[in-house]
Amino acid sequence: MTALLEVRGIACRYAQRAAVSDASFELQQGMLASLLGPSGCGKTTVLRAIAGFQPLTAGGIHLNGRRIAGVDRGLAPEHRRLSMVFQDHALFPHLTVEKNVAAGLHRKPAAEQRRLAHALLEKVGLTGLHRRYPHELSGGQQQRVALARALAPNPQLLLMDEPFSSLDPDLRDKLRQEVRALLKDIGATCLLVTHDQQDAFAFGERVGVMRDGRIEQWDTAYRIYHEPATRFVADFIGEGVFIDGVVAAADRIDTELAVLRGPVGHPPGARVKVLIRPDDIIHDDHSARTARIVKRAFRGENYLYTLTLPSGAEILSLVPSHHNHAVGENLGIVPAIDHLVIFAA
Repeated sequence: MTALLEVRGIACRYAQRAAVSDASFELQQGMLASLLGPSGCGKTTVLRAIAGFQPLTAGGIHLNGRRIAGVDRGLAPEHRRLSMVFQDHALFPHLTVEKNVAAGLHRKPAAEQRRLAHALLEKVGLTGLHRRYPHELSGGQQQRVALARALAPNPQLLLMDEPFSSLDPDLRDKLRQEVRALLKDIGATCLLVTHDQQDAFAFGERVGVMRDGRIEQWDTAYRIYHEPATRFVADFIGEGVFIDGVVAAADRIDTELAVLRGPVGHPPGARVKVLIRPDDIIHDDHSARTARIVKRAFRGENYLYTLTLPSGAEILSLVPSHHNHAVGENLGIVPAIDHLVIFAA
């Protein structure tokens, strides 16, 4: 399938600092994707380069087969047939909701502008609020207006920069689900930038993890979590710790925790680090294998226990909160590691 968006080896600089270095990925028509990474990794710069707000120092960007950005030339932002939803919504405070949505439709007759604005407001669940001003709306309603305005020109590509970061957790989850469902319903293609893993995983059919201006892995959320391509991705995504192991055979690693079996990919005798996530360690009061609790964090429906093995190595275990154990107790555990994630020591 031909990609709608192709980002090929792009680089961007701010003064003497490299913000993006050799970043590449593709986005198919109708796909929702997330670009995830810590602050300063370059993800917003990638978004700005696609939008036309940031020049390239290397590489190129194609949209629907047309080159829209390169080192030597690039289309002006208004000619790229894409729209952007900003973190702060960027609504016009002196315009009504209806006129904010219609701001990108100025070439159409006034009656057509009103018709399209009302249709989009209905789609985003704001019917009847067209005469209000932005300051009369909640944060979630303002975000919906920003989305409706971005969709009004019927862009080929929608870009979203941390769109849910200013919302409280309950509203954030609700709006994220509603926006995703709406974009899938209309067949939109969207790239969302976020530092929040829940936003990235819940929204994106593809997720890119960035570090120091490069994309370390572009994949499904499932594979990024269970099959991280690099040590950074393994450390950054989810929670987990690494324990020492020695490769005993092509399908076996000996560790202090247990003998682990599965594809290894390292020669016998090699010393390796094995990723152990909290859901890999099952609590079982009847297990002969135990570890001592050194920390615990209450999370409502569960506890996250930090446990130490006899060597002093730490592991994590996520346990339903009705199993209330104190720091210093020994916890019965059973390793249940379905996906071996291994890196050279």
